Parts: sequence; structure tokens; C-alpha cells
Amino acid sequence: MNDKQNENYAYYIFGQNLRKYRMEAGLTQEQLAEKSLYALSFIKNLESKKVYQTASIGTAYKFALVLGIPFYKLFEELDEENETSKN
Repeated sequence: MNDKQNENYAYYIFGQNLRKYRMEAGLTQEQLAEKSLYALSFIKNLESKKVYQTASIGTAYKFALVLGIPFYKLFEELDEENETSKN
């Protein structure tokens, strides 16, 4: 997903950053679901590259708290060079 003119790009960025920081924290999707009190299926959809799961600002804030990261980190632009090598 590199169409920055499409609003789904925002959900893609959020989901990929969520995945990145979850993994850096050493958490599985299941553990993040347990700590955040969100459903595992919701987290899987957020991190999916094929599904554009919407989420509220409050939800993003809660994930940042659980992961121990600044809120804005979940919305940072992706490194396109590294992102394309992962596909």
C-alpha cells in the first residue's frame, strides 16, 4: 500500500507501526490483546496488509500506553525502502 492519496494509507501506516513496536516490545498479538483488552481478531486486522481496519484515536493511545511508546510513533511515515523489501 503506497497510495498516499487513499485514506486507507493512514490505517496501513498505523497497523504496520503497531506491528513493529509490538514486536520490539517482545509481545505476540495474543499478549497485546490481553494487555490492551482488545480482541485478538481486531489486532490481527489492524496489522494485516490486506485489511484496512479502522481504529479510534483513543484506541491508538491505549496501544501506545501498553507498548510504552510515544503516541506519535504509531503514525510515523514508513521507510519505503525497507517496506518494499519486506513484501
